[in-house]
Amino acid sequence: MKKFIASLGLVFVAFFGTAAQARELPDFTELVEKQGAAVVNISTTQVIKGNRAIPQFPFDEDDPAAEFFRRFFPGQIPGHPGQQREYKSRSLGSGFIISADGHIMTNAHVVDGADEVMVKLTDKREFKAKVLGADKRTDVALIKIEAGSLPVVKLGEPGKLKVGEWVVAIGSPFGFESTVTAGIVSAKGRSLTQENYVPFIQTDVAINPGNSGGPLFNMKGEVVGINSQIYSRSGGFMGLSFAIPIDLAMEVQNQLKAKGKVSRGRLGVVIQEVSKELAESFGLGKQQGALVASVEKGAAADKAGIEAGDIILKFDGKAVTESGDLPRMVGNTKPGSKIPVQLWRKGTMRDLNVTVAEMPDDEGAVRNGRRGGKSADPAAANRLGLVLSVPTAEQRRALGIVHGLIVEDVRNAGTRTDLRPGDIILALVNKGSQADVKSVTQFNELLSGFDKSATIVLLVRRGDAQTFITIKGLSDK
Repeated sequence: MKKFIASLGLVFVAFFGTAAQARELPDFTELVEKQGAAVVNISTTQVIKGNRAIPQFPFDEDDPAAEFFRRFFPGQIPGHPGQQREYKSRSLGSGFIISADGHIMTNAHVVDGADEVMVKLTDKREFKAKVLGADKRTDVALIKIEAGSLPVVKLGEPGKLKVGEWVVAIGSPFGFESTVTAGIVSAKGRSLTQENYVPFIQTDVAINPGNSGGPLFNMKGEVVGINSQIYSRSGGFMGLSFAIPIDLAMEVQNQLKAKGKVSRGRLGVVIQEVSKELAESFGLGKQQGALVASVEKGAAADKAGIEAGDIILKFDGKAVTESGDLPRMVGNTKPGSKIPVQLWRKGTMRDLNVTVAEMPDDEGAVRNGRRGGKSADPAAANRLGLVLSVPTAEQRRALGIVHGLIVEDVRNAGTRTDLRPGDIILALVNKGSQADVKSVTQFNELLSGFDKSATIVLLVRRGDAQTFITIKGLSDK
């Protein structure tokens, strides 16, 4: 009897324990029923005009048959003008309704270059949409359809999201409308390469082509983000999805609605991350801030007195924890605003005020020029394994520099470096002090003051950009 009761107790615990665990699992049905109607399918069409040679005959240029077709069937031989034709490129995406009168948010890349944008609601009605504005830097777009009394999403606060919290995406992956996927918040404030203006929400929610522009919901049924992109080596979902925080997206939307474009602040600096080695070399107690690699002449930063080698620690009273924070802070600042900046320069704290300028619609691309020069001693490499040469007066004028050394070759001398042939070493940094590099002899003398385990920091010109490069470990010679 005792064994029976004990067994019954185990069954009881197992059953009700499992039931309790089941009750803890999330139920998304109510969320989808209430919010799903405000999610839309977006299809775009782009008309491409061009010539195409048809068909492609397998004739060599000197083949007599090729000459025959060239004379009597012009436009049908490869390499010759074809017939003028129009081709339609179609793509799919998602979006969500933010106002009952038809304002819809999606990704900028969903509507980019589209000649026609069509919106399909969950009740199967279709509308032609007008693009009110798109911002490529944040990948946010605002479109409008002529309709009324539409279902609208509720907006949440991304700042209150917690890592590990359940989230839900609704969209049209591969054209499968109203598809629901779920996962958790994997990280917050994620910076991605070439994406300086968005602190992404990272999730493991399944996102695929067609989900772009769709909403990311929290468990309260509030939109906390816009699904924007995935990280993938295959082109399909691999567990890494990124969403634009909805508060940032709404700020962009407000400007798009009012002006059709987004106005951003600009300093005119090139920055880089402060590594442990850089922090030590500049005499900074810990890794923080944004290291200024170069300052554009005449830009807002230059006028305020910011210099290459400064480490910006605070902008408008807010801490710059890592370099990726600064572009977002500056970009969100109204042009013309006078902002206090705290920075670290040569071992001391400095306070400056900068009047933020406006960023142009399209920043100029960095141009790379061919670098060259003749080494005085092509066989000689210094303690860093570098073969260096002094640029000629003509090269200095072409490069816009007054001093520096050209890296002719990088050899294995017991050091590891990111330097490349063609780089120009402008200065050497030691404990926050920056020494301009003017000759090979002077540079090697500066190196002689470091022991074998020292970390060397160099200010380097690469193309039209400047950056700080660290080198750890010197050779014995």
